[in-house]
Amino acid sequence: MPADVIAELTPTMRSVVERMARAQHTPMWEMTVQEARQAYGIGAGVLEIAKPALARVEDLHIPARDGFQIPARLYAASWDPLQPVLLFTHGGGFTIGSVDTHDTLCRELAHLAGCMVVSVDYRLAPEHRFPTASNDAWDALQWLAAEGMALGADTGRLAVGGDSAGGTLAAVNAILARDAGIDLALQLLIYPGCAAHQDTPSHARYSQGPILTKPMISWMFSNYLRTLTDRDDWRFAPLLAPDLRGLAPASIHLAQCDSLVDEGVMYAERLRAAGVDVDLHTYAGVAHEFVKMGRALKEARACHAQMTQALRAAFD
Repeated sequence: MPADVIAELTPTMRSVVERMARAQHTPMWEMTVQEARQAYGIGAGVLEIAKPALARVEDLHIPARDGFQIPARLYAASWDPLQPVLLFTHGGGFTIGSVDTHDTLCRELAHLAGCMVVSVDYRLAPEHRFPTASNDAWDALQWLAAEGMALGADTGRLAVGGDSAGGTLAAVNAILARDAGIDLALQLLIYPGCAAHQDTPSHARYSQGPILTKPMISWMFSNYLRTLTDRDDWRFAPLLAPDLRGLAPASIHLAQCDSLVDEGVMYAERLRAAGVDVDLHTYAGVAHEFVKMGRALKEARACHAQMTQALRAAFD
């Protein structure tokens, strides 16, 4: 990684990156998919805050359009009826990640925001290529809007959210919800992927990391996409959506030292140009995945607080 990129990092973020480099793990793109999923699962919680205890944590299944039962997990800080609800889609480049790897983050959001969170274990690539992840996320949102009251959710106060690839899915869900007449209170986007091609200045600057590298992104997208033409589908690249008017307000959280930061800013600008209310936060000196490093990074805890504030305000 270039010295000028390392110099941009906060001392704590730099220490995290240096410790990861010393561990000398096999690069993800040189592993099998199953090995990569296992490695990510092992490391996912190392720098997380302690798991908040919640009154209610339940595994459930959501029917997909092809009859598949999508695993999901419900989190709630209480058994109170008619709680607002966030549908959360995890990151991992559509190839790795799971409800388990994002368990602590979803617990924290439910705990701090006082809302119900439903985390979706959508199907992963390469076993299930584009647009399966997007279809699963949209099927889950439609189901939650229709059936959520049976879970104790107030479906009149419904939000979508996710990180990285999960942020892409949340952004797509917000567009589909508008078109289907499902009223959303908020779209909570954490360093979402938004562009068809990885050709922004930030992709060039951070191609060697930290955390997210060009070979890693290429490996993930080669697993997910069927053909090059899939890149031109707005369900992969929300920046290509023809019309963003009338979407739910957006709370967008980006890392400064991240390949995805430029496209996140570009998406925020397109939303604002379409008249959408956007609250944009860029956290200085931190990298992709920082939101799941709350034990080490004060910026992660600040992000948790900002997301909580956005959810509470949207659900008010």
